[in-house]
Amino acid sequence: MENADLQALTNKLDRLIQHVEQLRGQNRLLLANERAWRGERAHLIEKNEMARLKVEAMISRLKALEQDS
Repeated sequence: MENADLQALTNKLDRLIQHVEQLRGQNRLLLANERAWRGERAHLIEKNEMARLKVEAMISRLKALEQDS
């Protein structure tokens, strides 16, 4: 293998290593974002359930008031 070929191969490997490191960084960022979105989703689901329960309680009270009238 000639010196020029070896140097070209070395350059390609260096670029490949940089690309792999960049992809790993992007993957870490995506995973962190996914964790944040999952946490936010769980929080929103909980808030939605609490709102649903409050609305159901209000409906029950309104029905009870309607029956008393």
